[in-house]
Amino acid sequence: MTREENEKRLEYLKGIVSRLPDKPGSYQFYDANKTIIYVGKAKNLKSRVSSYFHTEVDRFKTKVLVSKIWDISYTVVKTEEDALLLENSLIKKYNPRYNVLLKDGKTYPSICITNEYLPRIFNTRTINKKWGTYYGPYSHISSMYAVLGIIKELYHPRTCRQPITKEGIENGKYKVCLDYHIKKCKGPCVGKQSFEDYQKSITQAREILKGNTRQVQREMMEEMVHLSDELRFEEAEEVKQKYIALDGFVSKSEVVSHTINNVDVVSITSDEKMAYINYIHVASGSINQSFTIEYKKKLSETDEELLQLGIVELRERFKSDAKEVIVPVEMDLEMEGVTFTVPQRGDKKTLLDLSVMNGKQYKFDRLKQAEKLNPEQKQVRLMKELQEKLHLPSLPYQIECFDNSNISGTDAVAACVVFKKMKPSKSDYKRYNIKTVVGPDDYASMKEVVYRRYHRLVTEEEPLPDLIVADGGKGQMEVIRQVIQDELNLDIPIAGLAKDDRHRTNELLYGFPPMSIQLKTDSELFHVLTQLQDEVHRFAIEFHRNKRSKRALESELDNIKGIGPKGRDALLNGLKSVRRIREADLKTLASIVGPAKAEIVYRHFHEGEPSVQ
Repeated sequence: MTREENEKRLEYLKGIVSRLPDKPGSYQFYDANKTIIYVGKAKNLKSRVSSYFHTEVDRFKTKVLVSKIWDISYTVVKTEEDALLLENSLIKKYNPRYNVLLKDGKTYPSICITNEYLPRIFNTRTINKKWGTYYGPYSHISSMYAVLGIIKELYHPRTCRQPITKEGIENGKYKVCLDYHIKKCKGPCVGKQSFEDYQKSITQAREILKGNTRQVQREMMEEMVHLSDELRFEEAEEVKQKYIALDGFVSKSEVVSHTINNVDVVSITSDEKMAYINYIHVASGSINQSFTIEYKKKLSETDEELLQLGIVELRERFKSDAKEVIVPVEMDLEMEGVTFTVPQRGDKKTLLDLSVMNGKQYKFDRLKQAEKLNPEQKQVRLMKELQEKLHLPSLPYQIECFDNSNISGTDAVAACVVFKKMKPSKSDYKRYNIKTVVGPDDYASMKEVVYRRYHRLVTEEEPLPDLIVADGGKGQMEVIRQVIQDELNLDIPIAGLAKDDRHRTNELLYGFPPMSIQLKTDSELFHVLTQLQDEVHRFAIEFHRNKRSKRALESELDNIKGIGPKGRDALLNGLKSVRRIREADLKTLASIVGPAKAEIVYRHFHEGEPSVQ
């Protein structure tokens, strides 16, 4: 598109904007192919749409959207609520490129009550409103089965799929099935249960699915008293058992407060790319629905904008007529007959906290699911988390950790382990024999090894790590800092892992002077850091143990007169241990070092014994 064409496009669009009314409504942006690319809503159409064409618009994504607009249309409505409803329906209808994308990760099951003469009740993932009325969806499958279970226990609805008609029952067309004989069905298909009684059971089941369990209990209590007054004690006892079963079911549900009835609770948890909106409905003092939807962001939408969209979507989905909606922030939204509440304390605040917790858990579950499909996503997340905790200038792609090992200063060694993308990179591990330190001086040994490591990397122009972790507290951190900053003049972040009195790692240190970084000991990041620490311990101890074993072997063979370093090494390489050298016969030894030296070695280990060929 040439400059002249762009100026002509903008002039045409600004002409449309200048004619927009100062009324609430929904607006639609079209691209060059007459395709809707964005749908929005506004209290004031002229003010809202004109804001897209201000020169001071600084959001990159918004600038990209504006560059794609070739035409604008709008619809005026009476209220902002109507504008929001229209926006929601248009987004779902056209799925515009630059609008948030409502993502249903999977189809949750619902409970269906069919429209048949004798309705059936069952769970399904297929929604066809011609079949019947649907309740749900249920994001917690166990909750759905608990509701189905109590309904089947109380009312024994039929489970057979054959189409049953009034005429068929009157003509004796049907026969009872196994469910009737095992008392899971009362036989309405053959008239064993009256049509009126069956429909009454279905009506009460509907109320339970709506969450009106206390209303059903009141009806049961009234029926029980009425039957007792008429001296129909067996029927009254049957109703009493139903009442007790339903009361037990209700007591297990999350009762909030009997004073809270028919209330929606909506909260949002978001990050740069996604928003998770949780919905809870409370009826008769107890929670009867909890569900979370997710939106994929396109234009850096605010939490309030997404929350408004989510409220409309969820209330429509669950057919809510609640007059109060509990939300986490003040809403610049008016809905007829609806009050928005931002609680600070009490039962309503407890409900809001529960909704937030559910939203965060849903986000975590989705994240774990994505990480199973793409393991690198987890590594990037952990690197970002560590970067944020320590305020690092870049992602800690490569982390290095050091440890010393010696016994009273003898066989002193050190080890360096390398983690890349939060995982061990064993090909990059390094071992060091301590050369300049005499005696058990951990700080001096650490100083030597760190200097040797990074002086060599600088000399050979190899990449430096993004983070150094000291296997210890403030002392080791200071020693590393002296080498890195004072001697080598390098700028590498340094952290430390400190231990408690039980020698258990309990905190992450960073900065100079070192400060404790808040990190939960049961978090994934803490587990990775302790894995780093355990790995450097293992590697250093293994190197130290091998060095001691080799020295012990060498000293044993060095005591044999006539066997030099070459013969000693040949024997060790051939037989691997002193025990196997001691047990070897002359022929085996001769094949390695020759007959003469074989005789010397054999006599050393078998003095006073006759030679065995």
